[in-house]
Amino acid sequence: METGSSAASRQHVAVMVEEVVGLVRACNPIVVVDATVGTGAHAGAILDATSAHLIGLDRDGAVLRIAAERLARFGGRVSLRQADFAAISEVLDEAGTPCAGAIVADLGMSSFALNDPQRGFSFMAEGPLDMRMDERQPLRAYDLVNEETEEELTRIIEEYGEEHGARRIARSLVLARRRRPLETTSDLRAAIEAAVGGRRHGGISPATRTFQAIRMAVNREIASLAALLTDGPSRLTTSGRMIVLAYHSLEDRPVKRRFRELADSGAFTAITRRAQRPTTDEVARNRRARSARLRCIERSAN
Repeated sequence: METGSSAASRQHVAVMVEEVVGLVRACNPIVVVDATVGTGAHAGAILDATSAHLIGLDRDGAVLRIAAERLARFGGRVSLRQADFAAISEVLDEAGTPCAGAIVADLGMSSFALNDPQRGFSFMAEGPLDMRMDERQPLRAYDLVNEETEEELTRIIEEYGEEHGARRIARSLVLARRRRPLETTSDLRAAIEAAVGGRRHGGISPATRTFQAIRMAVNREIASLAALLTDGPSRLTTSGRMIVLAYHSLEDRPVKRRFRELADSGAFTAITRRAQRPTTDEVARNRRARSARLRCIERSAN
């Protein structure tokens, strides 16, 4: 009988696997850090293609359990740690590994978590307003939408959702919670649609950007990415590579800016002069790949 975790690991399809593996294999790493190991899809492909030891990080304890099962066949070549990738330096220090030959970060939202209604990430199914990637942290989406000021909600929705109707949506959330707390994904979606309507623009629900914004605020995603982009490159060996897959401009812009700064310093080389995109065939097979942008830098010999 198939277990839930083994079924989930097969349902998750990693993006641009061949491209990621090719870039990692070319630098012949001894240690690879998969900073967003998820259910282990990229990690398994990297371990198959190299002889490296892999350190896998993820904030989500549920996906780490799946990754442990999926990667068990590699034995001692794998170390998994429940941690935010912002703590990459701390994790490497604790592992007694000052540098890595490759660091890989797929910034996409875990489909395993997204498809679980009890995690509250999606407006497509009824669930509690949670949205925590790490369920050990206290702050939930419930706390944010019911307690933040209208001004702060406007800032979050505008900045992280790039939503033009941010002020109207924030006002609607405040009015709705005065009647009763917003407790479910349906409550939040209804308050959003009360402000901007239930129609779809170009096939995108009006709730999409606000749900993204709240999730990013709950999990401090931009701050974590900034920390990874600051500390990660300094933890690469000579000729080591850092590979980042981003899925929207809020993620890709800081990656592009940081990698350009590093290349301009002379200490790093841009392996990808511009973002690589998935092939047409991959997008046809895996809709999740359609917005992926891959960038890679390499630490130069001093």
